[in-house]
Amino acid sequence: MATRSTRRKVWSAVGAHLPLALVAVVTCFPFFVMLVLSVQPGKPFSLPGSLLPTSIDLSEYTRLLGRGEMVQWMLNTTIYSVLGVVLVLALASLAAYAFAKVDFPGRGLMFWLIIAMMMIPYHLTLIPKFLLVSELGGLDTYWGLVLPTVANVQALFLMRQFIAGIPNELIEAAKVDGAGELRIFWSIILPQLKPIMATLAVFVFLWHWNDFLWPLVALQSGDMYTLTVGLASLNAEETSLATVMTGSVITLVPIFIIFLFAQNWFVRGVTMSGIK
Repeated sequence: MATRSTRRKVWSAVGAHLPLALVAVVTCFPFFVMLVLSVQPGKPFSLPGSLLPTSIDLSEYTRLLGRGEMVQWMLNTTIYSVLGVVLVLALASLAAYAFAKVDFPGRGLMFWLIIAMMMIPYHLTLIPKFLLVSELGGLDTYWGLVLPTVANVQALFLMRQFIAGIPNELIEAAKVDGAGELRIFWSIILPQLKPIMATLAVFVFLWHWNDFLWPLVALQSGDMYTLTVGLASLNAEETSLATVMTGSVITLVPIFIIFLFAQNWFVRGVTMSGIK
């Protein structure tokens, strides 16, 4: 009986995990292909031969990283992503606290009007943003690249829902002790936002790091390109497939490292947001 019970448990575990394993393989396969092709410069692409390399050549990585423009593109992307994360989280957390815990006339109407902005396709805002940034002289600048992206409605909504679950008694006790709104936000609200802020930081960083359309519109000189725009320019130059794949791998590595270190906060934030 014990053996039969053990077998049932084993088959049950296999039945539960096999679909997940298949989904993982399908998801990771394009990244495997990208990595394999990047270490086979100068060789024609063929299936399945190209997926089973007999040798590894890292010359494309050395050559691409040795180009000054590639380093500049990585620096531009890092600045764009880090500044975007900091400003989005700062603005969204302050606005979310106001909408969740501060009572002022028209709060509900204003909040739902802002949420309605989620229904507007991102592409429809490109031309107005371009015209505004152009008139202000922000084209081909860091501030012109970052500033139009800091008003993130999704981040505001998630933070507002999270803050709404914090007991009002904590805020009322702080007000009795003489604390103002900023002190309450800094000392009581902000420490409890760490899980959701870590989750949003990963999402916002990924969005900025992989953003292609807005940098393509807002940037004009090669020295200001982000990695996505830079790789597109390389592809337009009819470079080899290995070069494009190498650039894609280089672009992917920082994202993978950040997620690797932030995954515990990420899972915790998603779980707690779902519970609330």
